[in-house]
Amino acid sequence: MHKPTRASREKSGWPARLAWLLAIWAASIAVLAIVAYVLRVVMESLGMTAGSA
Repeated sequence: MHKPTRASREKSGWPARLAWLLAIWAASIAVLAIVAYVLRVVMESLGMTAGSA
């Protein structure tokens, strides 16, 4: 059985690593947006609005 060397793994694996990085980044942005929306809904339901100055 041929075991890939470290150099061959790193050379062939960087697109997958980049894809994972982008996926995790996008997921974190999506979760942040969801949390912000939920907080906004909760605050508006409690009457905590900024109002116009």
